[in-house]
Order: sequence, then structure tokens, then C-alpha cells
Amino acid sequence: MIVWVNGAFGSGKTTLVEELHRRRPDALVFDPEHIGYVLREIVDIPTGNFQDLPLWRRQVAHLALGLAQDYGRRPVLAPMTTVKAEYAEEIFGPLRTAGVAVHHFFLKVSPEVLARRIDARVHHADPARDEEVKRWCKAQIPLCTAVADVLPADTVFLDGERSVGELADMVLARVDGVPRPGGG
Repeated sequence: MIVWVNGAFGSGKTTLVEELHRRRPDALVFDPEHIGYVLREIVDIPTGNFQDLPLWRRQVAHLALGLAQDYGRRPVLAPMTTVKAEYAEEIFGPLRTAGVAVHHFFLKVSPEVLARRIDARVHHADPARDEEVKRWCKAQIPLCTAVADVLPADTVFLDGERSVGELADMVLARVDGVPRPGGG
């Protein structure tokens, strides 16, 4: 089973995955961004966004499939912003074809809250680079918030302004099929 937590930068994807992992320590945490970092060291990325590389999408799908097949009793938790429906399908399609359950969640957060969260975080130790990353993340807010209309039909939308505990309860209830009040 893959639990893909999607949303804009600053929506709380990583925080939610950390809470899910705390509650399900057997889960594997797979951050597809790391594949992008590796590819940046190897090939040029003309658009600047490694998600635009077909190789990134294939490798993410392949590694997620391998994790699900080789460690099938352990859920795979993936925090990753994915805003192009066709890219999501390139990743989720092969997983579903192989019989892997994919639970796709999207954290909806207002643009104002996203901007505040992005500004509150330190993204890089170098202050100049940190400001550059913050500008880039904030520039993505319109695209990331507009994506809700084009995501796969089975996407579960969650109010990302709720507490991480409430969100984890909702995700676990959905993937486990039973209510999990109180974080247990």
C-alpha cells in the first residue's frame, strides 16, 4: 500500500507523514524528492523542475513498486507535491496495474497560510539561498492550489489547516478502514 500525501509547499505533507510514521513505525518513508536530487547531480534539467523528467517519474514509480512488492506488509508513506495530473498517472498507474493500493491525499491550505508557513521555515543554511527557496516555493502557490480540479478522481482532499493529529486520524481511518480516534 502506498499513502501519497500531496499538497503545496508548506501544506504539511512532511509533518503529516512524520506523524503517520510515529503511529505506524513499521511503515517505510519514501520521499520521491530524493530521486530528483540524485538526477540533478547526473543530468541537466532544462525546466529546473525534476518532475518534468520522464526518468524521474519512471524511477519514482519503479522504486515505490519495489518497496510495495518487497515489503508488502509495510505501508509506504510518500510526501510529495505532484501538481500535474498526467505525472500523477504516470506514477500511480503502474502501481495500480501491479495491484498496489494507492491512497492519494491532498492537503488543501489557503494561500495566505501557505505563505506564512513557508516564511516561518528555514529551508537552507545560507540566508541568500534560503530567501531564494522561499520565493520559489511561494511562486508555486497558485499552481499548487489550482491543481485540485485536475487531480485523479479518487484523491481524498483534507483540510490541511486542521491539526496534524486530526489529519493522521483521518488518513489512518481511510487506509485502515476503521476509525482511529485519539491517535492510537
